[in-house]
Amino acid sequence: KDQNINFTQQIANIPIVSKSGITIPLSSVSKNEITSSAVSIRHINFKRTVSLQIRPPSQIPLEVAIKILDDAVVKSLSDEAFEKGITINLSGTADKLSQTLDSMLITIFVALILVFLSLAILLQSFILSLVIMIAVPLATAGGFVGLKILNLFTYQALDMLTLLGFLILIGIVVNNSILLVLQTVDLIRQKKIAKVDAIFESARTRVRPIFMSTLTSIFGMFPLVLFPGAGSELYKGLGSVVIGGLFFSAILNLVIVPALLTLAINEKKIINN
Repeated sequence: KDQNINFTQQIANIPIVSKSGITIPLSSVSKNEITSSAVSIRHINFKRTVSLQIRPPSQIPLEVAIKILDDAVVKSLSDEAFEKGITINLSGTADKLSQTLDSMLITIFVALILVFLSLAILLQSFILSLVIMIAVPLATAGGFVGLKILNLFTYQALDMLTLLGFLILIGIVVNNSILLVLQTVDLIRQKKIAKVDAIFESARTRVRPIFMSTLTSIFGMFPLVLFPGAGSELYKGLGSVVIGGLFFSAILNLVIVPALLTLAINEKKIINN
């Protein structure tokens, strides 16, 4: 006789027929337990998968949260899980962050190479190009200082938009060094001025244009950092990095670049060219 099973408790009463032809209930040969289980079983690459969603607090950067999880959870459980055939991976936003960070670092490296090669072609000198490129690490240090000062008043993580500020600095801060180097080379080549005198003269004549261009860029970036509004938290980090990098590079370029030029410039070679 057919029976409709409408409740889980009725499963134990399902009749089964033994080899001898006797009809007995299922509860005679089995034990039924009611437990909780997943509604569905997910598979990734044909492997059963259990996903845990973790949302870190807003004051903790995603990169810091990933590092905490990796050190405290993944590394401590990976050996024991591997013995049982279980693998533990961080995916989702964490995986996207890792891919984006790798792409950003590659982009910054390519930008440095392109700027250096462009300067080397225009100046026909790898040494002078390196002197100009010294502005990049100076600006990077200033960018971190600007971000640190911003964090004294409000929290700002080192996110992708903030890293974009360092990429922007690569193309901006070399302009001041270019002004000093080209002015020095022109004075030595055209006016036949001694190397040290040409360096002092180029620093004296170019200090006003350097500060004019730097101050206009800094004041143009101030609204991104100071003014509140919708989406302002996205651009505060970028603005603080650019402002700090421009300020530090403008000040230190007038001290470090002239000193490096005294070592890098070959006066006789420039005059002969």
